[in-house]
Amino acid sequence: MFIDRAKISVCSGSGGDGVVSFRREKYVPRGGPDGGDGGRGGSVSLAGTYGLNTLIGFRYRPRYIAHDGKLGAKQRRTGASGENLVILCPVGTQAYRLPENILVADLDEDGKRVLIARGGRGGKGNVHFATSTRQAPRISTPGGVGEAFELQLELKLIADVGLAGMPNAGKSSILARLTNARPEIAAYPFTTLEPQLGVVRLDTEREFVVADLPGLIEGAHRGVGLGDRFLRHVRRARLLLHLVDAAAVEGRAPLKDYQAINAELQAYDPQVAALPQMVVLTKLDLPAARENLPRLQEELARRGEPGLAISAATGEGLPELLNATFRRLQQARPAALTEAPDLYEELPLPPERPLEVQRLAEGAWEASGTEVERIMLQSDFSTRDASRYFHHRLGRAGLFRALSQAGLRDGATVRIAEQE
Repeated sequence: MFIDRAKISVCSGSGGDGVVSFRREKYVPRGGPDGGDGGRGGSVSLAGTYGLNTLIGFRYRPRYIAHDGKLGAKQRRTGASGENLVILCPVGTQAYRLPENILVADLDEDGKRVLIARGGRGGKGNVHFATSTRQAPRISTPGGVGEAFELQLELKLIADVGLAGMPNAGKSSILARLTNARPEIAAYPFTTLEPQLGVVRLDTEREFVVADLPGLIEGAHRGVGLGDRFLRHVRRARLLLHLVDAAAVEGRAPLKDYQAINAELQAYDPQVAALPQMVVLTKLDLPAARENLPRLQEELARRGEPGLAISAATGEGLPELLNATFRRLQQARPAALTEAPDLYEELPLPPERPLEVQRLAEGAWEASGTEVERIMLQSDFSTRDASRYFHHRLGRAGLFRALSQAGLRDGATVRIAEQE
């Protein structure tokens, strides 16, 4: 089953807590602090592979959680880091972070790996807090929390040539004739219900990938038929072969079909409509196609689109079509695989937010900002030393000065990172 959309949830591992410990050995008086740091949490990455061609596996396993880091230990030993998690996806998969719907990964190459969720930092042990005036600190910091969010995965097939046209225009027949792909072929519309890929080999040095895109009919961009599900796969193509049924076996008007498909591509995405096109008149083995061929080629020539006539049943015209297609591919621009110009192999750190103090509706006050929120989340209040150090760090961050300037009086309630 071909599945090209899936929603998953990912969560990187939390860092291990630092520990409070003191060196206790015989004949070593006043050994001092020796609590080690916690291990870093495991990160989550996406990687592209040709070993997969559908997202169906994510339907059965929608949650991915990396391992947490371990606690620190005495004798300044750092806890073990959590194992990183790599999620394999088909080449051509794009990942959007929800609910912002921001593109965070475009796996357009085999083996490409993108870090999407960093593991939490390990907490610091009390060995880091020893000073000349604080020689036996009972202070440690908890590990950082991992990132958790949902991802929308979308698979966009990567092909050099896309076959476009009305149902029953002969797309599957041509794909089966030219490649090793074996799509289902029948005499009724919508026989093909999912995209099909095949490799065309002209010789040992010339080959290209072809994708059959099913379900294009008038109104496809609005959800009519199947076209709205598969139109996005056209974006990866460098060249479109627009197939037109020259025999009009279903009583359709070939030129109107040609115009309708181009209108759908334009309505869906002007960039798709601007892709280079070659018009291919199919079913030349039928008498009606032979009869209509001169008129259709003359009309297409007036529009600047010379139509190549072929028959998938007999093979007539296929060598000329393949050679012409390869020449057009050499002239076409490289495929625009990455749609985000600022996409990073490793996600950049979020920008630092300045300190802000504002009054809430219920009368309390809220302080926000990257530094004060980090201090709150990384503090341990289990000991007097830790509480004093917490207030010392808030003072250095400028919080008390900002609260005084905002007009707060002693006894006011201040909320930081959902804690009061």
